[in-house]
Amino acid sequence: MQERQRQRADPKARAVAARTGLLTWLWHQKNDGVGHPNVEAILQSPLSRFVGERLAPAEFDRAGAYLMSKGLITGIKTSQTEGPVRAEITAEGQDCVEHYDGDVSAYERRNSSGNTTFNIGENTGNIAANSRDFTMNATTSKDGINPAAGVMLARALRQAAPVLGLPEDDAQELTELATRLETEAVSESPNPSRFRRWGSQAVGILESPVVSGALGSVLAAFAGVALPGLPSA
Repeated sequence: MQERQRQRADPKARAVAARTGLLTWLWHQKNDGVGHPNVEAILQSPLSRFVGERLAPAEFDRAGAYLMSKGLITGIKTSQTEGPVRAEITAEGQDCVEHYDGDVSAYERRNSSGNTTFNIGENTGNIAANSRDFTMNATTSKDGINPAAGVMLARALRQAAPVLGLPEDDAQELTELATRLETEAVSESPNPSRFRRWGSQAVGILESPVVSGALGSVLAAFAGVALPGLPSA
């Protein structure tokens, strides 16, 4: 009993449980065809419980903010919440649940040795975050936009955001722009103007003087190939 009470009182363990529970719950919602469910609905699920006790709404609010900053979920926020009130799991979030049981730390450590390699798209290429040795290839269609290249760029941006040395707000904005780009790319009728607008905003962040290493300039250059004709940010 004392051990259970100790676990219940551990704020770090509670935070991890809230993140894992919320991400896993959103995976189930996505699998059941439920789009952008109300986050508080998790309180009706067994996944909201930790050591026999239900976690608080505020803990899931903070968990949602964390998962969104990592690009594992996307959602709709309000001025009264830290995290999204309605959310949906992203492709990266699904990978985290399916291959790492929703353990965000394990998912982020998967490429932590040596030169971090980001796997982009369906075996479409890779970039090395800590090296100038990289290969990225993309072709564009006649109207200037290749949706597959847009997906590749979006996934590269989302995976790179945590290691660019950006302030937290800029990293989150880059992640959200990447999600918009990927969502647009996989839609039935991708809109070139949206691609270029969001791509331009992403390049503006990548060209910030606080970005460390060569990765920012690599991604900015690739954005120009994937989304030619970008307006100035």
